[in-house]
Amino acid sequence: MFKLEPRPELSRFWTFASPILALLITVLIGVALFAALGKDPIKGLLVFFYEPIKSGYAIGELTIKATPLLIIALGLAVCFRSNVWNIGAEGQFVFGAIAAGGVALLADKTTGSWIVVAILVAGTVGGMVWAGIVAFLRDKFNANEILVSLMLVYVATLLLGYMVFGPWKDPHGYNFPQSKTFEAVTQIPRLFKGSRVSIGLIIALLGVGALWVFLFRTRAGFAQQVGGLAPAAARYAGFSARRAIWIALLTSGGAAGLAGALEVAGPLGQLTPYVPAGYGFAAIIVAFVGRLHPVGMVFSAILMSMFYIGGELAQSRLGLPKSLTGVFQGLLLFTLLACDTLIAYRIRGKAALKAPTAGGATSSLQASTPITAPAVARSTEGAL
Repeated sequence: MFKLEPRPELSRFWTFASPILALLITVLIGVALFAALGKDPIKGLLVFFYEPIKSGYAIGELTIKATPLLIIALGLAVCFRSNVWNIGAEGQFVFGAIAAGGVALLADKTTGSWIVVAILVAGTVGGMVWAGIVAFLRDKFNANEILVSLMLVYVATLLLGYMVFGPWKDPHGYNFPQSKTFEAVTQIPRLFKGSRVSIGLIIALLGVGALWVFLFRTRAGFAQQVGGLAPAAARYAGFSARRAIWIALLTSGGAAGLAGALEVAGPLGQLTPYVPAGYGFAAIIVAFVGRLHPVGMVFSAILMSMFYIGGELAQSRLGLPKSLTGVFQGLLLFTLLACDTLIAYRIRGKAALKAPTAGGATSSLQASTPITAPAVARSTEGAL
């Protein structure tokens, strides 16, 4: 018989080893899933973990998927570290794409290359506006940002559908619900000839460096995290909890909107009802698998993009549904949540359990995992 025994302090080893163990368990479950579906598990694993990196072109396509995931995750990390639960990055991604697409549609044959900057700015501002609605309702009326941000995803998606079925529908598009193809001048510059990799990759990597400096090397970054996790302590230190909410949501929304602009003016080249690709939701997993650390999220974004590409290849080569991508994403998240238990608890045999000590009273708070710590902090806010 085994029991979970609270650790006297959080395990630093399992903080980093937990995502690796979660990935291994996900792979094992995937093997069983392939076998249950009558497919060769080896071929299934190769489709997900080898095919996306087997050539230079494949790696380029991998970075195309990873770029929006990483950009959105960077913004979400600011929110989650500030104890602001923005679950609606998908809606901010879509609204940013709408704003960017509206600017792109203004271009004609005489438009200069400056339009690219305008498109990216429009997408960023669009995402910030959509997230600003959440910030306003949370700040003024204490509305739950989880529900508000999530519901706004559907509003943004419906607004996109209205635009491509109505005012922005291409009159020469054979009645398909899509805008006209954007002019070539609006195309996001590409890094390499013959590859679809754009400057979005550079923007994402610059964002990694900027976020690391902001969070760990500036007073503003420290104030941001304290203001979200412990508003009472923040007020005592002279930090503004309200400012933390606004900065977190506007940063997150701007990053999601920028990703939307890069997507519609890059690989898509027009607005369609299929702009919502689930990046905003998948980026939540990217953020937590990467431990809300800028460098960690680089690797988790690559892993998540492998799931996207693997799901597409599994559909075309193995005859499996594309929804297998979501299955692997969900498995990774839930196994991570399970494995994170090892950060706060150790597995002991029943005979090895010791009687609770005086320090055991604080173990429940100390035992908060990186994912659940913000929620614990909020629930104990009144006691500070």
